[in-house]
Amino acid sequence: MDRLLARIAQPAFVLRIAALAICLLELASAVWGLMGNPTEPYDGVLASLYRRTGGDTHDAPFVLVCLGLVMLFAWHFWRLARQQHLDQPPRDALARVLLLNLLALLVTPGLPFLVTVLAALLLNVRRAFVFALAQVVINVALYWLLPSEAQRLEQIQPDMPAWLNTLGLAISMVALHGMAFGLGRLAAAEAERRRWFQAMLAEKNSGERLQLEQLRYAERMHMARELHDVMGHHLTALNLHLQLSEALLQRHDESGAAQAVEKAKLGAAGLLAEVRAAVSRERDSQRINLEAALRTLAEGIASTQIELALDPVAQDLTPRCAHALLRCVQEAVTNAVRHAGATRVRVSLQAVDDQGGVAENGAQVQVRVDDNGRGTRKLREGNGLKGMQERMAELGGTMQVLRHHPGFLIELNCPRRA
Repeated sequence: MDRLLARIAQPAFVLRIAALAICLLELASAVWGLMGNPTEPYDGVLASLYRRTGGDTHDAPFVLVCLGLVMLFAWHFWRLARQQHLDQPPRDALARVLLLNLLALLVTPGLPFLVTVLAALLLNVRRAFVFALAQVVINVALYWLLPSEAQRLEQIQPDMPAWLNTLGLAISMVALHGMAFGLGRLAAAEAERRRWFQAMLAEKNSGERLQLEQLRYAERMHMARELHDVMGHHLTALNLHLQLSEALLQRHDESGAAQAVEKAKLGAAGLLAEVRAAVSRERDSQRINLEAALRTLAEGIASTQIELALDPVAQDLTPRCAHALLRCVQEAVTNAVRHAGATRVRVSLQAVDDQGGVAENGAQVQVRVDDNGRGTRKLREGNGLKGMQERMAELGGTMQVLRHHPGFLIELNCPRRA
């Protein structure tokens, strides 16, 4: 139930249902009119032009054309008002909104209100405001150039001066489209907050995942030390006791017992050697799995496609190296999602040698974060980029911005055993 209510509350769902309701109403009205019943005619720009050619807006061919345009508007609106478009607007959003508005104006003056709301969601604040203002100007211009049937009758039998009619229309259009702009910007701000919280939650979850890896690493190191200190000590003492027992037994010349003690001594010595070897192997294998934390980060951000191309070296890093790389990747991905409007981010990790060439057992690990966001024509290092540089410098690595327009391409290089 909570998921259903959350889905119903989404702006995309509300807009789609509103557009669908209007289009169904138009469809019912058109069918009713085609059956020969009196109904309100379509009263958009197309109707005004059709009347100027001597046509009647109740003619069946005209009604069918307008009905087709309404269905085309509904289909285009439905596709554009998807939640993923509201989270990450397409690059051609302005052109698609203008086409949608043209279809609305051709059919009926009521549909452009929905287009203004959608424009406020898809476009940035400046473009959305200009679009809403243009809607007011267009409606006032159409009032004079191509008046609807009702407006034409008002002009024939005016009850008040023309300038007052125009002023009243302008005020009503400002109120209508101003409200549409405000509603759209409120929903856009909510979507922006949702993306921000989503990115922060993904960053938190990936950090916790890495912390679990570090805790596991510390716990295993503690166990290795305990194994060496406690078992090694006891096994060494056991070996000494067995040597003493051997000497005592030899005094009584009990050859069978001596052989048994000899085997025990050899077994204890062998066990001690195995324990030491196991401890050495455990110490050598104490590495952090960065891949798990990066996958947690990618899966936690639904609004942007995060692609991972990770070499197996991501599962074999020191704690300091893994922590520094994760924080840098988090910063780069968060900036791409929150500020650059990226729809795709690609994170690649591989081992390289000192010359930068790919090498399976290279001493360096190289991470690249590539996004298709807006980028910047003039690179200015903020706290994020400076923080990444400082993290890499502390470990003897480097951070470079290989591209900053269009999109960002950041390269991190860090010693694997830092």
